[in-house]
Amino acid sequence: MYTIHSERAPEPTGSYSQGTSAARYVFVSSQLPIDPRTGELIEASLGAQVARCIGNVEAVLSDVDLTLEDVCLLHVWLTDLKDLSIVDEVIAERIPKPYPARSVIGASELPLGAPVQIEAVACR
Repeated sequence: MYTIHSERAPEPTGSYSQGTSAARYVFVSSQLPIDPRTGELIEASLGAQVARCIGNVEAVLSDVDLTLEDVCLLHVWLTDLKDLSIVDEVIAERIPKPYPARSVIGASELPLGAPVQIEAVACR
């Protein structure tokens, strides 16, 4: 196993790697809607925040020559499950078909007060 670190993705907010790789699989840690340039949560609509999370996942994957097309599993955490339709809309815009498998988890609170975070598994 080895770790992945992208300069185009936000620095981890705790004791974890942006991603790891083991054999054919790449595991991208949950990405918050953080602007990688400022290290701050973006102040934007939920749709823009979901897009930022996906962009951060994409940045980590690009460091190992993978794209969103290689994602086989997404885990999405939301502080309000009523927002799932917004998540679906952004995923449909950003991630090509066939869509990856997905779990959606309701959370009472997420790090830094974010409303969403997204984790991914990709396969080479």
